[in-house]
Amino acid sequence: MACMLALRTSPAGFPMAPSAQEWEALSPAERAEVTAALPGEVTDAEIAMPEGERHFRAKIRALEALRGYFARQRRRIYLAAEMPTYYPLEPRFAPDLFAVLDADDTVRDKWVVSAEGNKGLDWVLEVHVGGDRRKDAERNVARYARLGIPEYFLYDGASNRLSVYRLASPDARTYTAVLPNHGFYESRVLGLNVQVDKDRLRFYAGTALLLESEELITRLEELCDDAQRRRTEEARLREEAEQRRDEETQRRQEAEQRLDEEARLRKEAEQRRDEAEQEISRLRAELERLRR
Repeated sequence: MACMLALRTSPAGFPMAPSAQEWEALSPAERAEVTAALPGEVTDAEIAMPEGERHFRAKIRALEALRGYFARQRRRIYLAAEMPTYYPLEPRFAPDLFAVLDADDTVRDKWVVSAEGNKGLDWVLEVHVGGDRRKDAERNVARYARLGIPEYFLYDGASNRLSVYRLASPDARTYTAVLPNHGFYESRVLGLNVQVDKDRLRFYAGTALLLESEELITRLEELCDDAQRRRTEEARLREEAEQRRDEETQRRQEAEQRLDEEARLRKEAEQRRDEAEQEISRLRAELERLRR
């Protein structure tokens, strides 16, 4: 049974996952065998032709920004780019980027909905730069809605525009277009806002921009440089403070020495005064004796 199901193919001749009913009839060992038999890659005939650097950078930037943010938030979410995805008895596909909530971020080479506890994709981003736009703008809009994917974001890199679609309810199977609010599109699935800024998608948590890897590295380098400058400045200030303390100590010692010298001179002066008064008294006594 497992081998037969592993060889099930779509009308175009590509592998498909078994139906939900067939999956339920399999034993755990048979399910593992079927899952292992499903290829972890798609063929060139199943995906659009490579669309160049703009296409690659758009999805990688989005992936890095989201992965970094959710890692810092310690939120359970699985993110993947161009991963073969198998819905029950559906032709496989590989979105540019997708997210599945409450899923462990473990290494996978494919997403098999039945094997993941019937967890389908929650959010999909497709990036269009060239080629057949109808695939992303029409066929995927219908397909992803039919599969029950709650949100679909389509970024047209050629025109630098974003189109967003959402299922109005869990049971809906057609999308409702999402309108921007002052240029921002809300993703209820991700809990983020999305904006087209110049030549890229930018994600915001509230008003806080989610930085991409290069920006994070640059920010960390700036923070390190600032920390180094602060340490250098603090060291300079400490050195100046120590120098001032040394100078104050020296001045205090000199002042104490002056006080000691003044005290010594006063003592000597008092001693000389006492001696002079004694001598005057002696001379007066002698003069008095001679007068007599």
